[in-house]
Amino acid sequence: MTASVTAIVLTHNEQLHIERCLGSLSPHIERIVVIDSGSTDQTVEIAKRCGAEIYNNPFRNYASQFNWALKNCGIRTDWVLRIDADEFIDAELAEQIRTQLTAASPQINGFVVERRVTFLGKTIRYGGGVSPQFVLKLWRTNKGEVENRWMDEHTILFDGDTASLSGLLIDDNLKGFGFWVDKHNRYATREVIDALNSEFKFFEESDSALSAHALIKRVAKKNVYSRLPVIYRAVCYFCYRYFLRCGFLDGRAGLVFHLMQGLWYRLLVDIKILEASDFIKANGLPAFKTMMEERHGIKI
Repeated sequence: MTASVTAIVLTHNEQLHIERCLGSLSPHIERIVVIDSGSTDQTVEIAKRCGAEIYNNPFRNYASQFNWALKNCGIRTDWVLRIDADEFIDAELAEQIRTQLTAASPQINGFVVERRVTFLGKTIRYGGGVSPQFVLKLWRTNKGEVENRWMDEHTILFDGDTASLSGLLIDDNLKGFGFWVDKHNRYATREVIDALNSEFKFFEESDSALSAHALIKRVAKKNVYSRLPVIYRAVCYFCYRYFLRCGFLDGRAGLVFHLMQGLWYRLLVDIKILEASDFIKANGLPAFKTMMEERHGIKI
């Protein structure tokens, strides 16, 4: 007997990815739920053809959208799987899901999997950071949710322990480098809200229920990275990933990836933090919230 699993996939204009994602899941996952936020391409039609159930909900941020799915999709399976539309699971991880969930002891309420990023056609294997990354992607129904953040949100368990599954979750976005740049520009704007939250209390924050891997990453970011000088810390972070964590071993793709994701993106976040801080000092917090909604469509 195999454990029943509901996979939840959030979509917006994902026709390039959705069939690949759902195809990697459908032989092994009992139920697939797609939460769409107004796609104008063929995403919904393809997902229906692949056997997914479709729900529609306006997008605010990833955490609120996913947690909406947990509350509104009538999930009655034993487990929940969190997966992005541009991700897919390999055969080994699929077999692990099929065989290991039923064998899990009662105190195990979540499973961590290894996520690898493909960039410029090459799997990034070195450098730490986001690839490889060990993420909590499977948990018992009603035993977890996504933490309330605007970026870098992790799954939190309400109780119990975690274990690991072998195999890979592969992130391979096919929309091109220009889309990658635009996406990370939007991410940087959202990350500003998280970065300023300790001062302005935009939302209630709790790290206590994170998995061990996520907690180590969060503590390092809060207690080490955030205390380094703004702007200069991005250079330090790139050097750490590229030289100390051997990012150079991934060749040209590794160089571009760590320059862009480890240096350019972190610089972009810092510049936007400085810009936001200056705006708030000059105009006040209410004006900042109005500006974020008018310019970026972000309602804090």
